Amino acid sequence: MSEQRFYRFLQERIGLDVDSVGAPMIERALRQRCTALGAEDLDDYWLRLQQSHDEQQALIEAVVVPETWFFRYPESFTALVGLAHKRLAELAGTRPLRILSLPCSTGEEPYSIAMALLDSGMAPGAFRVDGMDISPNSVGRGEQALYGRNSFRGSDLAFRERHFAAEGDNQRLDTRVRKQVHLQVGNVLDPALRSQDGWYDFVFCRNLLIYFDVPTQQRVFEVLKHLTHANGVLFIGPAEGSLLARLGMRPLGIAQSFAYVRQDPQASAPAIQPAPAPRSTPQAAPAPRPVPVVSPPAPRQAMARPVLVSPQAQREGADALLASIAEQANAGASDQARASCERYLRQFEPKAQVYYWLGLLSDTAGDAQAALSHYRKALYLEPQHSETLVHLAALLASQGDEAGARRLQARAARVGRESER
Repeated sequence: MSEQRFYRFLQERIGLDVDSVGAPMIERALRQRCTALGAEDLDDYWLRLQQSHDEQQALIEAVVVPETWFFRYPESFTALVGLAHKRLAELAGTRPLRILSLPCSTGEEPYSIAMALLDSGMAPGAFRVDGMDISPNSVGRGEQALYGRNSFRGSDLAFRERHFAAEGDNQRLDTRVRKQVHLQVGNVLDPALRSQDGWYDFVFCRNLLIYFDVPTQQRVFEVLKHLTHANGVLFIGPAEGSLLARLGMRPLGIAQSFAYVRQDPQASAPAIQPAPAPRSTPQAAPAPRPVPVVSPPAPRQAMARPVLVSPQAQREGADALLASIAEQANAGASDQARASCERYLRQFEPKAQVYYWLGLLSDTAGDAQAALSHYRKALYLEPQHSETLVHLAALLASQGDEAGARRLQARAARVGRESER
């Protein structure tokens, strides 16, 4: 097919696995660029593409569709605040904190980082945030710092009152926050980035790896590892955890933060408990283990009456146990999380999310066969379960089933685009 050369171009330039976003999306971008240039056909457009750096960038811009908003995954910013204050104390004034957001898209993530640290009482001179993205258009919009309603989602928007001023139908970010952030155009596959070895204390790289094939994922991970200080923290997207576990990282242990540190034994891990922050999410203390009590047998005539539980109470109990499973798994308490999953399946109707957690726990423990079984059960119950699709794709790819992995990546990408809309 004539489109294959364009697929190869995008893979070589930005590492994009076309199957992860779907061929129709690329074909639509090609039609748009052909129309914009007045190209006769794809052969004509291919010649123009080879002769023009500006057109190469325009095609990349047409393919890369930014989707982000302020304080996306709020628990990550809560975790960052506590870890950043601890790291700043360790530095003892020798230098400011260095934080990277890559890809930074139109600036919502790096500006969220700056707002969170400023709101926590950190002095402006104590930290610096770099944002990097392959799209000059996105970086340009981020530098303007003018945002519409789509950038403000969720129920907690108090930060908008503190840091923005209305400008027509949009919101302009305060200069005090903007001064903390430096945005620039850059490519994570640029070899020059490897020269900044251990430069950043914290790196945010979320929902990027899932769009790459396995060799590119490994290349990008090596870049990220080089950029992150030996004692630093890498924040990723929710669907990328098992990939990092296989590449030599471990979860830091703060629930829902998606924060990872190196497995290297010589690198001392940061403290697990974050300091209090304005948007902190209360975390339940682990329940004490019950002390076994041996009771005398009940008399034969004493028949236990069945306890009737209302449907609402059952739903609340199921939701509470699901939340407990997530907290235990994210905190690295694998045995507790597995036991809670098994308890859930004994007490309630089977649920895809529970089998997903069992799959992920088996995956990170190195039991690929059990992981495959659990992931497939999850997809039987919920065929469009995005986290399962991504993790099963990564597992199949690691076993050499590239075709199966690509099919699942394409399904996950379609589900992701539909949910974002």
